[in-house]
Amino acid sequence: MAKPFNRFSDAARALLAVESLSEKEGQFCGGLAYRAAPLSDKQANWLCILLDRHGLPALAEGGEHG
Repeated sequence: MAKPFNRFSDAARALLAVESLSEKEGQFCGGLAYRAAPLSDKQANWLCILLDRHGLPALAEGGEHG
């Protein structure tokens, strides 16, 4: 199993490389890729959903979610 992402910005950048990403998903991930502010619970939840949907590792438990 792949190693989980420790930072949400790394997860967002990995998602941007996925060819099947929708425009809406790409806009969301592009906004997170270089974000310095913490994620809201809703943003963190959607990021986790996208990682699972596109077969990427999850965010690490206790990792930098914001």
